[in-house]
Amino acid sequence: MILDGQKVASSIYENLKKELKWLASKPKLAVILIGENPASESYVKIKEETAKAIGIDFELFKFSQDIDEVDIISRIEILNNDQGVSGILVQLPLPAHFDEYRITQSIVPKKDVDGLTALNLGKMFMGKNSLYPATAMAIIEILDYYEINPTGRLVTIVGKSNLVGKPIADILLNRDVTVIVCHEKTEDLAFLCKRADILISAAGHPNLITADMIKDGSVVIDVGVNKVGNRLVGDVDFKEAKKRAVAVTPVPGGVGPVTVVSLMKNVIQAYKEA
Repeated sequence: MILDGQKVASSIYENLKKELKWLASKPKLAVILIGENPASESYVKIKEETAKAIGIDFELFKFSQDIDEVDIISRIEILNNDQGVSGILVQLPLPAHFDEYRITQSIVPKKDVDGLTALNLGKMFMGKNSLYPATAMAIIEILDYYEINPTGRLVTIVGKSNLVGKPIADILLNRDVTVIVCHEKTEDLAFLCKRADILISAAGHPNLITADMIKDGSVVIDVGVNKVGNRLVGDVDFKEAKKRAVAVTPVPGGVGPVTVVSLMKNVIQAYKEA
């Protein structure tokens, strides 16, 4: 079975549009983009189009990579205090000379729709209600939509990033899942992957996960997005994975579309809890 992210995203999208009709005013997302990164610019454009299609106001603040970090934080402070702004997002990655932690932590937690402030991450760790990282929530949305219950099962996660690997591990642990987190220094990666009932790869390496690393009858969630020539591919050898896994997400068209609408879900949540 192909886990169709477009189908999941469409379902969430329609629910969000209905929810917006009952709100007193429009939520607003403010996005900060620093430097010239074609991939980041493309992602921001998708977010803008999705926000406007749902009915969320969108404002982009684009800065040269030569801007002083203090000026970025000053802009964030203005947005923090702007009652018309529901959510603030700093598009990552930042140019290398910026302090990503300092900049993201300057966002007030109630407007941190990327779920990266220490308070929101701490609440997530404790299983409390907060704004969770959108990609991690997209994985949960896909599992829930297709009624794949991970509770009590073994999940192997390849990748330990703050955006995906660590958050999804915490979310799954709070759902009573047995979790293994692998990374570039993990020994015998193939063995740990093949044990998994659900395999989640978010490493950013094309075709890292081959058929011999996939357990027969397992579920494979491919979060990786890698450009190979003119094509986008995931971390998983999709063609071979379909032969072993009972369900697998494609790239593109899997986790990506659900991530964007999960972000919009956070914007609406932030608006309602303001």
